[in-house]
Amino acid sequence: MSNEDKTKPSLDTAKNLFGNLTSAALNLKETKPKVFYGAVGGVALLVLIAVFSGGESRPAVQQYNKQALAVGQTYSLKSPNSYDPNSTIRIVPAPGTLAAYDDTEEADRTGTCQHFPQGTKVKVLRLQDAFDTANSFAEVSIEGGECNGKTGWVLSIDLQ
Repeated sequence: MSNEDKTKPSLDTAKNLFGNLTSAALNLKETKPKVFYGAVGGVALLVLIAVFSGGESRPAVQQYNKQALAVGQTYSLKSPNSYDPNSTIRIVPAPGTLAAYDDTEEADRTGTCQHFPQGTKVKVLRLQDAFDTANSFAEVSIEGGECNGKTGWVLSIDLQ
């Protein structure tokens, strides 16, 4: 038996199945039009959801690898949580007080030696553990600029 002979029965079966489904759908359309059009609408809705629900080309969330910091070493300030290269990083007087500051006042945002641009060189003076995480905060000294020697605390993830 050749391949053509083997595919002939399956082709006939497929044609019969398609014919049966078509006649059943037309019969349903004539006898119960609400059910028929509801099913057509449901299938169309599923197709629309499938078409519009995927394929977005959003960048994957970048995971930050926390590096081991060493006291006495010089690092650059860099916020891994910001895509804006012009964003600043705040230096605070005590570890863990970042959330206590309200930057709604203009003086809080423009005051000297509070916010530093990314890339500012700092030297780590000491490290502080918090929330069961080793070295969560770092006390740093600003290296260069008008705030040279000013000390304060930053999140350790802001040092690279």
